[in-house]
Amino acid sequence: MRIDRGELVAGRALLLGLMAITILPFISIFMTALHPSGTVPRGLEWPADPQWGNFIEAFNVANMTALLGSSAFIVLAVVPAALIISTMAGFAIGHLRIPGSRLLLGLFVFGLTLPFGGIIVPLYYLERAIGIYNTRLAIVLPLIGLYMPFAVFWMRAHFVNMPAEISEAARVDGATIWDLFWRIQLPLARAPITSLGILMSVWTWNQFLLALVLVEDPAERTMAGALGAFQGHYATNVPLLCAGTILILLPTLIVFILFQRQIIAALLQGSVKG
Repeated sequence: MRIDRGELVAGRALLLGLMAITILPFISIFMTALHPSGTVPRGLEWPADPQWGNFIEAFNVANMTALLGSSAFIVLAVVPAALIISTMAGFAIGHLRIPGSRLLLGLFVFGLTLPFGGIIVPLYYLERAIGIYNTRLAIVLPLIGLYMPFAVFWMRAHFVNMPAEISEAARVDGATIWDLFWRIQLPLARAPITSLGILMSVWTWNQFLLALVLVEDPAERTMAGALGAFQGHYATNVPLLCAGTILILLPTLIVFILFQRQIIAALLQGSVKG
């Protein structure tokens, strides 16, 4: 099918426009962060004397050394547990077709429709009642549960499209269900598991609402969760606030740059298979 030149030009122009709309705020924040502390820049204005020290000051003021450790702990606690549970559930629902799999899938799909803000208040009272409020567990446990609908649906989309002949041949050779999962299906699911792990790592690192509501100590929050406290204390110092924002966004940008091919490939795979 031949693509009309006008459509091609219009499509590229639209993409360039969307890219500009996406990038301009980051450029504005970066330029603002380089202005002298306490000033209010006027739009996209490169400072005459860039204050690179604002990034060091913001790093020290926000105690980001402790925040990096806290965020890393939360990511390492949430992502592996969520991957293990969702992979096994996706295998059981999508490949083994266990009794009630359609009902379970429907419940997980229903979980995707629940508004995130609507469950934050019940979570607050529940965690105060069981004694984990204001701890990292207050973020870790809800995130594992909140990721399950999407993660199980993601992994089920992979396992449901795996050829049944592979499993049948393995069972003829005497493989148990555990052997079938661990030695055959799990290695074949390496790509979707890796992509899902990257997505959940980024989401966990950028988690803001749970960290802000369920943890009072800023040192126990995620990097993004600390931005609320940072803004509350230094809202009048716009350059310092922008420098802190850039430092919080930097790890996420690095992850996307390093793993963009895997993320795009996984999303395209999901659009074809799902």
